[in-house]
Amino acid sequence: MKKSPLTKYILWSTLGFLIFIGFIKKNNLINLVNAAFQLKKQEARIEWYREDIDRLENEIEMLTTDRDSLEKFARENFQFARSGDDVYLIDEQR
Repeated sequence: MKKSPLTKYILWSTLGFLIFIGFIKKNNLINLVNAAFQLKKQEARIEWYREDIDRLENEIEMLTTDRDSLEKFARENFQFARSGDDVYLIDEQR
């Protein structure tokens, strides 16, 4: 079956337009797909930070309301000790 010149013109014009939209234009499909991946990545990062903020807010709440939690936090993170406690220094070098 032989195609008419108009059909060939429409086919090539459509193909050219799709190539232009897909690869050449500034906002082409490749850039849009890349932007979608970046957006997903940023959304995951935002969710991680929200969870971290919630965890830290809970920790702050515990430290400001519960003396035992504050004492445990100070002992674990700053090596605080009560007077009368036995303190042992362990050399971790080998």
